[in-house]
Amino acid sequence: MSENRLTTVERVAWKAEPHALAGAVATAIEQAYGAISVDLLLADYRLDFLVPVVSGRPAFAMDGTSAGRAFAAQETVAVKAGDGEAWEVHLPLTVRGDRSGVLLVVLPGEPDDATCRELFTAAGVIARALKIADVGSDVFRHARRRNRLTLAAEIQWELLPGRSCVTDEYHLAGQLEPAYAIWGDNFDWSTSAEHLTVSVTNGMGRGAEAALLTQLAVGALRNARRSGADLVEQATLANETIYNQHHGQRHISTLLLRFDVATGRVGAIDAGSPKIFRMRNGTVEPISLDAQLPLGMFEDTNYTEQEFAVESGDRLVIFSDGFHTARSPRGETYGAAALAAALRQTQLQSPSEAVRTLTRGLLDYHCGIELADDAVVLCLDWTGRAAANAVAADG
Repeated sequence: MSENRLTTVERVAWKAEPHALAGAVATAIEQAYGAISVDLLLADYRLDFLVPVVSGRPAFAMDGTSAGRAFAAQETVAVKAGDGEAWEVHLPLTVRGDRSGVLLVVLPGEPDDATCRELFTAAGVIARALKIADVGSDVFRHARRRNRLTLAAEIQWELLPGRSCVTDEYHLAGQLEPAYAIWGDNFDWSTSAEHLTVSVTNGMGRGAEAALLTQLAVGALRNARRSGADLVEQATLANETIYNQHHGQRHISTLLLRFDVATGRVGAIDAGSPKIFRMRNGTVEPISLDAQLPLGMFEDTNYTEQEFAVESGDRLVIFSDGFHTARSPRGETYGAAALAAALRQTQLQSPSEAVRTLTRGLLDYHCGIELADDAVVLCLDWTGRAAANAVAADG
């Protein structure tokens, strides 16, 4: 019986029309598990609020709630609902670490372990179906925005590969701010069996003009990468593309990284303002790279790849200049010391939660005033293949 009810929910999730997915899976779970109600709670663009999609109830701040705990810890949280017999089961909606929200199932009584496991599996299937449905419908993107996105922000969010990626070898997560009005900052990554390629870009200017410049740069870098180009070739092609379009009048700061999954060797090209900090054994230090010219400044710029290494247990955090040169309303610079302190304070959090905390700290530093410059933060926890294989062998 239990296998059939889970299979039924999975079948409904895959068959539902994109715009009807939330209602269809809610009805299926209610019927299969005798649930009182079911809702999909989607995280907003800032990752501060959860937005109920099925019930249409108002969005609520996730911190301090059971749903927020399920989202942050990425685990099932079951709690009694009020004074009655009903129980609320909160389950993370996540695909390979990319978090979209929480599935809320209200049951007439306390769920047993088998039911929680089934619902956890169902939530994983729903999250995958949601990711596909999000491509074919605006329903969920509309629900997630608590404010109107600027055109520049719309372009930037569409460029992202996701907000997080988890494999056996690493956990990577990023965030853009101001979430609803970002203009030139962005990040990108691509995974393969042997490599992880990461870029952080900072388009010159403001508004849609900056977003379009970043879109051109990211497109050029992806085109080169997907053609098999190495880091130097990627930077060279992107530089030529941007120069041919803007003739040196506009350029884009870019950090390019290529991780060898087996060895931890990192190839790097620092063509601009993004900065890297490494936390190893509780010590935070910047990774110094030779500064090279931003992409698009000159036609025939020659780029050079440098190297450094990461070890199992290392954490890398990359900030655009919107972070490390940020100034408070009183004119005080955020600076490296404040960043290092913030990194130490978040060292026990997962990368996905660390970027939430770091961006919230940046917003608090501005005392509620809109950021003067947009900002991106990317956090990477490195396990490495050797350590991952050792864990698999022990298991």
